[in-house]
Amino acid sequence: MSKIITPHATKDPWNISLLSPQTKALCVLFVAIIIWGGNWPVMKAGLNHITPFWFSMMRFALGGAALFAFQFMTKSLYIPTKKDLPLILSIGLIQMMAFTVLGSIAMTQVDAGRSAILAYTTTLWVLPLSVAFFRETLVAKQWLGVILGLAGVITLFNPFSFDWSNSSLLMANGLLLIAAFCWSLCIIHLRHSKSSATAYQLAPWQMLTATVPLIFLAYWIEGPFTGDGSADFWAICLYLGPLATAFCFCAVNGASRKLSGTFVSTSMLGVPVTGLLLSNFFLNEALTVPLIAGTLLICSGIFFVIISAKK
Repeated sequence: MSKIITPHATKDPWNISLLSPQTKALCVLFVAIIIWGGNWPVMKAGLNHITPFWFSMMRFALGGAALFAFQFMTKSLYIPTKKDLPLILSIGLIQMMAFTVLGSIAMTQVDAGRSAILAYTTTLWVLPLSVAFFRETLVAKQWLGVILGLAGVITLFNPFSFDWSNSSLLMANGLLLIAAFCWSLCIIHLRHSKSSATAYQLAPWQMLTATVPLIFLAYWIEGPFTGDGSADFWAICLYLGPLATAFCFCAVNGASRKLSGTFVSTSMLGVPVTGLLLSNFFLNEALTVPLIAGTLLICSGIFFVIISAKK
């Protein structure tokens, strides 16, 4: 006798429809964190096929095109207003373009795992900037977070063993900290922005804003397009553009609507940690004691900052 397969079993073999919206959001967030963590070793591999400026351009060109196409097909494409322009320019030029270019240049000298950790010190730089420019008062947990984070950065640099005579390595690590600082400026701008549009609505326009100047900068600094056109090159570009940029942005944005902001922010600490572990696994990057200790201190510092921000 043949086995009877119900329509429900055929259409939903994993019983996904029975999951709560929060559980689905949690699964999507988990997938996004893994993909974003993998972004760092993939970027490191991609720099073997293309130069940093053209690489950054390809990421936002493909990611922006994917988001424009998705929003057009779902009839959710937003037309920006004048109030949106400051946010489009700051996120597009500073967070996306500057952060990615600086990180890409740095990764030609620095391991992917270390790059991920230093780049995600962003949250720590927001606090001193908020105090300096907006006279915000910090609570004890925020100060503790800043102190732990800075201790983690110092531990990562390991002053007693760091090769201070290597100017290229020193500059590369500095570029990662500058990249994190650039991102922190945009976080502060977001807090005080008058735009009523959502991050999802503005994202494709911000990616377009990053792409256009990158085309001219890449040609001016690095010459004609440098991508080698190999299968590996296009696989890496598709991972970074449509998947790690467009899909993950939508995934985290969607998950944030179902889960608490504090939980999502804390969960994002998994991105640099995942990047560190995947870089060790796929690129054989060493997990040294200073690297592990620095990572724990930085993540602890960011955690205290996030928890205190809930109040």
